[in-house]
Amino acid sequence: MTLHTPPAAWSGRTDAEGELARRWHQRVRPWQPGAAAGFALLGFACDAGVRRNQGRPGAAAAPRAIRRALANLAWHQQQTAYDAGDVHCLDDELEAAQAELGRQVTGLLDAGQFPIVLGGGHEVAYGSFLGLARHLETAGRAPRIGIVNIDAHLDLRQSPRASSGTPFAQIAADCEQRGWSFHYLCAGVAETANTAALFSTARQLDAQLLFDEELQPWRLEQPLQTLRDFIAPCDDLYLTIDLDALPASQAPGVSAPAALGVPLATLETLIDVIRASGKLRLADIAELNPELDQDQLTARTAARLIHRLTRPL
Repeated sequence: MTLHTPPAAWSGRTDAEGELARRWHQRVRPWQPGAAAGFALLGFACDAGVRRNQGRPGAAAAPRAIRRALANLAWHQQQTAYDAGDVHCLDDELEAAQAELGRQVTGLLDAGQFPIVLGGGHEVAYGSFLGLARHLETAGRAPRIGIVNIDAHLDLRQSPRASSGTPFAQIAADCEQRGWSFHYLCAGVAETANTAALFSTARQLDAQLLFDEELQPWRLEQPLQTLRDFIAPCDDLYLTIDLDALPASQAPGVSAPAALGVPLATLETLIDVIRASGKLRLADIAELNPELDQDQLTARTAARLIHRLTRPL
């Protein structure tokens, strides 16, 4: 079974300069149905998929670590911020946890919120997508959802058992079952971290790939155009960020640190292009492992990315 817990307590530094000196912990409010539109943080405390994928567990503690890193950031946002609590995966009940996450995401989207899901292993992606799909299917048309995965790994494993390595294969199968097209772009792919079998699956699914060496700051013009071309025909976008796409020096606290990686400045540029489209409906951040982090650097990086996703355009 899964549990959905109330929001965690937010605390941090309080400055004396008044309203203009507010920080995140002073602005985040518990999510309540009927609240004004804004953005809502929703935790997914789960690393069952990482365990199944033979990775290093610990990502279940990520939502709390990310909130702690966010709490003291200076507040520059204009929207209202909510904390919608955590979905917990108990024991190995991953499928139930993903279903519950989907229900929670649907509820937030139906209420006019922009959900940002705090994973958890990258198994979070399937639950997130289920929530967006359920929200969009009520429109009576087949939505053209663009999935942008910033990740060193394709996560297209073919397996009878879900894991952190299978979410986009699961999403592709779900789209096929619904009669929807599957639009998937993976940015930051490390050739050394993906087998020939995974690249074969990507070709079969007509996935678009941007490799880590393409996404270095001095050669971004063509990759950014590729991203814009991918976005153009889509109606809605779902962005999922696996922190192991970043260099190990910027994200050491992940199950599989990157030898090269995509620099944080590049990742933020990708986020800016995606947000500028006006089509982004949902985002999540995956694979922070606080047990492996150094000086909370990876958690701080995740917090900065959330700041980037929510600051005024």
